[in-house]
Amino acid sequence: MSYQHILLVTDLRTDADIVAQKAKRIVSMQENAHLSVLHIVKDTMVGFGYELVPASSLYDEVDDVRCQNAREDMAKFLTRNGLDAETSEVTTAISNSEGIINYSHKNDVDLLIIGRHERHGLSAWINGATADNIMPNVPCDILVVKLDKPVK
Repeated sequence: MSYQHILLVTDLRTDADIVAQKAKRIVSMQENAHLSVLHIVKDTMVGFGYELVPASSLYDEVDDVRCQNAREDMAKFLTRNGLDAETSEVTTAISNSEGIINYSHKNDVDLLIIGRHERHGLSAWINGATADNIMPNVPCDILVVKLDKPVK
């Protein structure tokens, strides 16, 4: 199968380089494929009485310090891994899963590449894994790269 639009989803942690190198290899084997790289920053929630509303829904552009820092980290990540991404985006979403699913639908992604950290016990029960949450909801193939325990 030939992939035209490959999406690398990254959390920008140090072990994300492992996933980036796999994505780079896959892109190099695909003729005319382009790579997009996505990082999700969890949206800031604003309280109105008993209701919580995402800050991004109130303003045209939410560009706080977290997003600016993430953009700088994304640039370093791309350079460090020698990735030639047609699109690199830092965006906000209520959850990582929601942001990835929405991006995949809007941008006609053929292949999504994401890392999955091993979690055990209470952490696995509370947090779950983003990769597990998105699998039934994205309109494309998924490559899940198994990683060790989460690192910073």
